Amino acid sequence: MKNIFLFCLMSISFLGFTKKPDTRYYEMRIYYCHPGRLDALIQRFTNHTTKIFEKHGMTNVGYWIPNTNTDNALYYILSYPSQAARDTSWSHFGKDPEWKAVASKSEESGKIVAKVTSIFMHATDFSPKIKPSSADVDRTFEMRTYTAAPDKLPNILARFRDYTTKLFKKHGMDNIAYFTTIPKDGSQPKLLYFLAHKSEAAGKASFDAFRLDPKWISVKGESEKDGKIVDKVETMYLSPTSFSTIR
Repeated sequence: MKNIFLFCLMSISFLGFTKKPDTRYYEMRIYYCHPGRLDALIQRFTNHTTKIFEKHGMTNVGYWIPNTNTDNALYYILSYPSQAARDTSWSHFGKDPEWKAVASKSEESGKIVAKVTSIFMHATDFSPKIKPSSADVDRTFEMRTYTAAPDKLPNILARFRDYTTKLFKKHGMDNIAYFTTIPKDGSQPKLLYFLAHKSEAAGKASFDAFRLDPKWISVKGESEKDGKIVDKVETMYLSPTSFSTIR
């Protein structure tokens, strides 16, 4: 009987029913452009940058522009096998003669990027497998960031793992990726995740329905019986670029 049980476990794993942990090191980079220079940045990424990233072992995960883009920003995510691999890849990228020529040529009319912000992340154990989009129609993406109440991040993650992601799906939202941030100052990480909707209006309608769902109301009440677990929620709607692998 014991041998049969072990065989079944091995068979399940072999068939792919056991999810392999995503141990990659993720980085979200936000480029804030000088006025009127976002198009030049997009052109540089479209024609050159993403290919040079790949040349140096970086994986292009997704590229987006905020629907309300008062900061002239481009948001994108790369992944690496490890933090050390990330540092090595960027070192080689910065020294690449091809990149230096592209950067110089693209900035003949002036500097493009005014500021760069990086957010380092790990995938949660319930994040879906991140894969390129196959649909022809672009979706609207929503990036949501949760700041947990002190010491309550595990509670938030448990609620998402056990209930929230399933309720999102029930209300027509696509779960794209879930990350915990890696703060540089050693403070409590945040939950940062991406959903996809047919449109911004559809996303807002889905959330309205989600908040009224009796199951969600029950789950939320139970999870907060000892006090609130979320201090702050930030949300942003974004559109994928033409060269994003996730559309």
